[in-house]
Amino acid sequence: MPAATSRDQRLPVRLFNGAVRTVEKLSRKRASFADAEQGLRSAAVTAAGGLTDFGQDDYGEGLRVLLRSYDEESQLNPFGRWLVRQQLVGVLRNRLVAAEAWKRCPSMLQTPVVRPIFVLGLPRTGTTALHSLLAQDPANQVLEYWLAAAPRERPSRHDWEKDPCFKQAAQGLKLTYWLDPSLKAIHLMTADGPEECRHLLQQCFTDDSFECNSTLPSYSRWYAACDMEPSYLRHRDLLRLIGNSDVSRRWVLKYPAHLRHLRALLKVYPDACIVQTHRDPARVLPSLCSLIAGWRGIYEDASDKRAIAAWTVDLWAKTMEDAMEVRSQAGEKNFYDLSFRETVSDPAAAIGRMYSHFGIEYPDTTADVLRRWHRDNPQHKHGEHRYSAADFGLTAEGMRDRFSAYIERFGIEAETVA
Repeated sequence: MPAATSRDQRLPVRLFNGAVRTVEKLSRKRASFADAEQGLRSAAVTAAGGLTDFGQDDYGEGLRVLLRSYDEESQLNPFGRWLVRQQLVGVLRNRLVAAEAWKRCPSMLQTPVVRPIFVLGLPRTGTTALHSLLAQDPANQVLEYWLAAAPRERPSRHDWEKDPCFKQAAQGLKLTYWLDPSLKAIHLMTADGPEECRHLLQQCFTDDSFECNSTLPSYSRWYAACDMEPSYLRHRDLLRLIGNSDVSRRWVLKYPAHLRHLRALLKVYPDACIVQTHRDPARVLPSLCSLIAGWRGIYEDASDKRAIAAWTVDLWAKTMEDAMEVRSQAGEKNFYDLSFRETVSDPAAAIGRMYSHFGIEYPDTTADVLRRWHRDNPQHKHGEHRYSAADFGLTAEGMRDRFSAYIERFGIEAETVA
């Protein structure tokens, strides 16, 4: 199923966009995000029940750059602008809630986050499947979607479904997949399932999702050059908050974008166990472009697929080159490489080898649990992602040439390209 475009947006969304555009045409004025900064803060205070402390200012510059970029460069449709506003208010609300929780229990900020496992790699290389499988190990804890979207101390499992934050997360995902049903086959998210770290990095307004959902070149330039250490310090403190009731279990975290920030990640988590997944870039990049086009099809009208592809390929080629440089400087003790073929053929055995590399116990009972889960959750369970490299103006030769250093460094096998 193709990603959403202006031609196949849901009827209520088209009606909403049309109505707002008519009003804007009559008034000859569109609301400015930059001018609304204080209004966003006020809305967050209301959403947080009157809390007013946003914490240290590790976010103000990123927020202001992002707001200006939305105003000056994005191609947001009216519904996309509404979604952005809801997201920004939600991020600011989460800062308020976190600051209040740390005030009530400051001792949690001294809790060590010991040897967390980070799953990263080029997007679409099996990171999600590996993350979901690792979540089945009872010795691990993961960042559940609803707690990532609204960080707080994790309550008992039997209380989740009646929690307002859980319900809001489930409703938000339902809306997402209603807007573009193809996204479920591309990247499935559930309220109680493991989620990427993007929500935690968003609290400093330093995250890939902003530039993936909208056309924001000036924000992208700022984000690529900014100091990410404050973002990862907050990331660690949010893990301390969420896992405060269960400090004994090991954190397993996943986000391909961590590859862009390995220096900051290793500075904040010097004992991190980093699992890097690998697959032919020519096989995964068209899939990633399709995913980004799907998201942008919700926020913007008539996204330029070739422009998305050019930006995506260049971004991730530079990311892989920089990550290789970091690894050469830091040494290999923090890293373990895992091919996509290994995760598909026998993922439980692959995890056993990875655990052995990092000195992590792997009881037979845990291996059995992982094998059963993998058997009951086959690939394409929620539909098959259909896309074509040609739709994005990409060729296998061109992609492999741009990623030649990465392919040579890790001995990546060529695959058939859709």
